[in-house]
Amino acid sequence: EVQLVESGGGLVQAGGSLRLSCAASGFTFDDYAIGWFRQVPGKEREGVSCISSSDGTTYYSDSVKGRFTISSDNAKNTVYLQMNSLKPEDTAVYYCAAGPYGRDMDSRLYDYWGKGILVTVSS
Repeated sequence: EVQLVESGGGLVQAGGSLRLSCAASGFTFDDYAIGWFRQVPGKEREGVSCISSSDGTTYYSDSVKGRFTISSDNAKNTVYLQMNSLKPEDTAVYYCAAGPYGRDMDSRLYDYWGKGILVTVSS
């Protein structure tokens, strides 16, 4: 059974940090990129960052570049998203997903999705 399980979300004050984890199982981890997306009610899902599990290539959206860092522990089939200098506009449900690596982060191309985890940044 394919599973992607997010953890590490919660409430944090603006300027603070959180680290999200995405634990993957049930598929060949090295064959996929793992992406982090976020969604606010009423808005489209936004691709935030992704990492190729095979070679570690990373991508960041302009909205998080310089503040967020994505990393992968292939031995644990887990991807992390370190989020620093958080802003209220980072408030969203964050999803991790497995799909092909691509800088456009087209969510339609991602095969497997986690259930999402809420990140709330208070001002």
